[in-house]
Amino acid sequence: MADDEKQIRDDFHDAVNMTASQLEHWLDTDESKEVGQKEDGASESTGHESGRHIVRILGKKQGDLTDEDHAHMKKVVGYVARHSEQKPSGDVEHTRWRYSLMNWGHDPLK
Repeated sequence: MADDEKQIRDDFHDAVNMTASQLEHWLDTDESKEVGQKEDGASESTGHESGRHIVRILGKKQGDLTDEDHAHMKKVVGYVARHSEQKPSGDVEHTRWRYSLMNWGHDPLK
C-alpha cells in the first residue's frame, strides 16, 4: 500500500501545478465559482469543492494524509488527465476549460 500511496502522491504533485495560496486566491474569483457541474441543490460545483480539498491536502505533512486524502488525490489525477485531453483549439487563457482545470489545481498555461 505504501508504494501505491507514494505513486498517487507523485502523480498528484505532477498534476497539481498551483500552490495552495495560488489555488486559494483562484477559488475566491467569480470565474472559479461560475464553472463546473453542481449536484442537485448544491451551491458549489464539484470542482470548486475539490479545489478546497486540494488546498487542505497541500497544507498537510505527508504523514498526516488520510485514506480519504489519497482517494481524492487519485481522483484529481484522473480528472486533470481526462480534462486535459479535451483542450479546445485556439487561445485557452479565458476559457471555461482552463478555469475548470484550475479549480482542480492545474493551470494548463504554466
